[in-house]
Amino acid sequence: MIIRVEPGEAELASALGRASPLAKLGIALAWLVGLVFTTRVEPPLALAVGVLAVGWIVGRVPLRSLALGLLPLWSAAAGIAVFNGLFHPSNGDPSIGAVFALGPVRVTEPALAAAAGLGARVVAIASIGVVFARTTDATRLVDALVQQGRVPERFAYGALAAYQAIPRFAEDLATLRQARRIRGLRGGWHPRLLVGLLVLAIRHGDRLALAMDARAFGSGPRSRYRIVAWSRLDAAVAAGGAVVLAIVLALAAA
Repeated sequence: MIIRVEPGEAELASALGRASPLAKLGIALAWLVGLVFTTRVEPPLALAVGVLAVGWIVGRVPLRSLALGLLPLWSAAAGIAVFNGLFHPSNGDPSIGAVFALGPVRVTEPALAAAAGLGARVVAIASIGVVFARTTDATRLVDALVQQGRVPERFAYGALAAYQAIPRFAEDLATLRQARRIRGLRGGWHPRLLVGLLVLAIRHGDRLALAMDARAFGSGPRSRYRIVAWSRLDAAVAAGGAVVLAIVLALAAA
């Protein structure tokens, strides 16, 4: 079953939740760009710890929610690190001493350093994404992109509608499986289910397009039901993000 996890009221009422989503998105992108300039382990790990602390203290995100969101992503980071450590080009160079060997596979010190650095960066990226998602309402994010980022309304609200339609795929899949059982067919996985899902997705998309055209999206200036404006809180959040980025870059240069 596909489930879309939404932030709770406590997270949205926190200082981090009340900040402009566009400001938080800009800070997150700046942090991700800053990680490009380092291959060491310490800067991304320090950034991950700092982001999680901010999400827990300032964003009021429960530790259990953080753990559930980070578990699959950090598992993927560990898998990426192991894969890159085992298949690093330096492992095939006989002039570089091996730290240890797994059967015919040699693992050298440069391979371990590269794997650890890459895994730490994935951990930091996952931490930033989880904290951002747990403290940001999707509708308010789109409102901020339209009002503050000047993103076209048809594209922004169309993307929001597509995001909100993700759980519908699970419902459509369950309906198609039940229909196959009624007809005496196996209710498990079958390639023909993909055709049915494609047809239903096209129908939903067509209805959504008609609904947006009926509401005159993209036809001209529109009034706003939810106003998103810059505030002093956004400036404070941006300043804090800049300080964290400066610390990370200092660690990378040390």
